Amino acid sequence: MTGSLFYFLTFLTLIAALGVVFSRNPVYSVLFLILTFFSLSGHYILLNAQFLAAVNVIVYAGAIMVLFLFVIMFLNLNKETEQHKSALVKVAGVISGGMLLIVMVAALKDAPVEGYNAATFNSQIGLVENLGKVLFKNYLLPFELASVLFLAAMVGAVMLGKKETGERHF
Repeated sequence: MTGSLFYFLTFLTLIAALGVVFSRNPVYSVLFLILTFFSLSGHYILLNAQFLAAVNVIVYAGAIMVLFLFVIMFLNLNKETEQHKSALVKVAGVISGGMLLIVMVAALKDAPVEGYNAATFNSQIGLVENLGKVLFKNYLLPFELASVLFLAAMVGAVMLGKKETGERHF
């Protein structure tokens, strides 16, 4: 059962990713990307990483894709206003993509591939409860410093986004 679900999710992920790349309509591209993120979340669940699956759905498929759709619809892209790319730009894109593929293959060719070992496998490793224990026990200071950094960034964003008026209120 799990094997057939894995192959189905893999097929769905690959088809949706190809739809992102080859779709001519940017809105369809974003919708295919959302489908890709959901199918990747299914892979995370199969790997017993429920926290990653939830974060992937909430952050990527939820917030960032809504932002992408908003920007695409705000720009009102259509064929009349879109600039046509020259052959040189297309060739440069293919060359840079091919070079990236070569670098990735060279970096991963010597990576060790380990299989499933039933003696050392811990089925509780990806659960949110265990992640919270490790996060608050071993990494409490970096976690709190990151939260203060995010708070400062939010205050800065509010201050930058606020309209300037003649008078200041503290």
